[in-house]
Amino acid sequence: EVQLVESGGGLVQAGGSLRLSCAASGFSLADYGVGWFRQVPGRDREGITCISGNDNSTWYKDSVKGRFTISRDNAKNTVYLQMNSLKPEDTNVYFCAATRTGWGPIRLCVYLREDEYDYWGQGTPVAVSS
Repeated sequence: EVQLVESGGGLVQAGGSLRLSCAASGFSLADYGVGWFRQVPGRDREGITCISGNDNSTWYKDSVKGRFTISRDNAKNTVYLQMNSLKPEDTNVYFCAATRTGWGPIRLCVYLREDEYDYWGQGTPVAVSS
């Protein structure tokens, strides 16, 4: 079965850390651009960080820059989101998505529509207590 599965979410105190995983099955994630997204009320999900499928270049939304890190492990067919210095406003459901488009990470996160991604995971919840 072709799918993306997120894991690693949970409840953490402010200042804590979590590592989210986005594991692919049925296809090679190494060939795909991948983004992490979170829900914005009344809007499409917003991209917070993306990694290009071409050269592994990355982009981060200002609100997470310096605290979150996206990386991939091709041997495990997985993309990770390391989340440090978590804040209550990071509370959300986090989704990963993958696309074969060769766009750079900024375009993946900011301009690509949700329906232009090939695969979406089901989301993993993150709750940060103050």
